[in-house]
Amino acid sequence: MASSWSSAAEHVGEMLSLKRLGTLFYVVTPNATTFETVEEVPNYINEAIPWFIVSVVVEHFLGLLMLGRKPGRLADNLTSVGHATLYESFKLFTRWFEMSGYLWLYQHRFFDIPWRSPLAWWAGFIAADFVYYWFHRASHEVSVIWAWHQVHHSHEDYNVTVALRQSMFQRLCALGFYHPMALLGVPLPAICVHWHLNLLVQFLIHTDLVGKCGPLEWIFNTPSHHRVHHGANKYCLDKNYGGFLIVWDRLFGTFEEERDDDPVVYGLVDQPQASGVLYLQFFYIRDVVEKARQQATWGDSMRALLYGPGWVPGAPRLGDMDTFPDVKAPRAKYDPQIPFWLKVYVSTHFLVILFLQQLFTFNLKMFPMVGAVGVFLFILTSIGNITAIFDSWPWVGAVELLRCGVYVAYARSTPVTGLLLIDHLLTSIFFVSAVIWTFRTTLAPLGSAAKILKAL
Repeated sequence: MASSWSSAAEHVGEMLSLKRLGTLFYVVTPNATTFETVEEVPNYINEAIPWFIVSVVVEHFLGLLMLGRKPGRLADNLTSVGHATLYESFKLFTRWFEMSGYLWLYQHRFFDIPWRSPLAWWAGFIAADFVYYWFHRASHEVSVIWAWHQVHHSHEDYNVTVALRQSMFQRLCALGFYHPMALLGVPLPAICVHWHLNLLVQFLIHTDLVGKCGPLEWIFNTPSHHRVHHGANKYCLDKNYGGFLIVWDRLFGTFEEERDDDPVVYGLVDQPQASGVLYLQFFYIRDVVEKARQQATWGDSMRALLYGPGWVPGAPRLGDMDTFPDVKAPRAKYDPQIPFWLKVYVSTHFLVILFLQQLFTFNLKMFPMVGAVGVFLFILTSIGNITAIFDSWPWVGAVELLRCGVYVAYARSTPVTGLLLIDHLLTSIFFVSAVIWTFRTTLAPLGSAAKILKAL
C-alpha cells in the first residue's frame, strides 16, 4: 500500500499541473492528446478534480466581490457534488461496454484515417462536438432520456458546481450515438479524448459571473449561451445544445440569445422541492413511466416515452409551447435550513466520501467484483442519505446509524487506506457519528412520547 500511496502522490502532482488546467479550456496540443489505444487515454475528467475545487473556491470569492453574494448555497452545491460522485463511481463499472461495437464497426470503415495524423485528431474534435450536439438535443427531446438528463437541470443556483450534476446513467444513454463515426474512420481513442475535453471545457461556462464575450459568441458556447440552455423561462426551453461550439445550434435552428429584459430562472419548469441525490436521480423516470401507463392506446404510451417531455395526446412531438407555463423571475427557491452542527456533519462526511471515492477509483484493480460493488453501494447510500438530511427524510437517522456502524465494523478488521493515522481518523469520525445517531434515533421517539403524555 505504501508504493500505492507514493504513486498516488505523483498522480496528484500531475493532476495539479498547468497541463491539466489547460484541459478546462481545451488548451491542448494534438501531439500530447493523440493515442493508439483507448487504454492509453487519460481519465481527463477525474484528473481535473483538483482544478474543479480551485474553480469553485475562486468563483465563491469572486461572487462575493462582484455580486455581493455567494454564487451558491450549501444544499444546492453539495447535491451537485453528490451527483458527480455517483456519476464517476458508476462509470467505473460501465465504461468497458459504453463503446462496445465501435471497434467492430471500425473494422468495416469506409475511410482510413491514420491514427497518428493531425487529420485523426481534428476528425475526432469535429465528430465529438457534432455528435454531442445531437445526443444533447435528444436528451431534451426524448422523454425517456430526459428522465435522466433532467438531473443536470435540477439546480436553482447557477455556478460551476452545476457542471458536476449528472445522472449516473447519462453515459449509458449515449450508447450508439457515436458509433457512426467508426464507419467514417474516426479512431476510437480520438473520440474518447475529445469526449473528455468537450465535457471539461463546459465546466467553466456554468457561471453567472461572466457576461457576453463579443465575437466569440458567434462560434463558441459561452456562459451567456449556456445560461439560456439552463433556463426554465419559455424562451429558453430546448435551446443552445452545443458543447464547445455553438455553430450547430445556429445551423439547426436551436439557437437563442440571452435576453436582458427577461432574467433567466434556473431549474426545471416544475421544480422538485428536494435536495436528496437519490430522489433527484430517479423521481422523473417514475413520472415518465406513470405517464405512459395512463395513456389510452399503446401508440400514445410509446409516444409518452419517445416524444418530448411536454407532449400530450393530440399535440406536436415536442408539445404545444403555447400551453407551457412561462416561468418568470423571481421564483422562490427550495432552501431547506438545518442546524449549524448538521452543516458541519454533512460537510465532513462529504469530504470523507469524496476521499474514499478517489481511493476506490485509484485502487479499483485491487478489488474483486463483489468488493467493488460493495464499495459502490456504500458510496451510493452515503451520498443519498447525507443529502436527504436537507429534506428531513424520516429514516435519515436509522440509515446513518447503520451506515456508520457498517464502516466501523469493516474498518476494525480491514485497513482502508493502509496508513494507520488516517485509518484511525476515519474510524473515529464514523464511530462518533454512530454514537450521535444512536442517541438521536433513541431519544427522539422518547421526546415525542413525552410530549404526547404531557398533552394527555
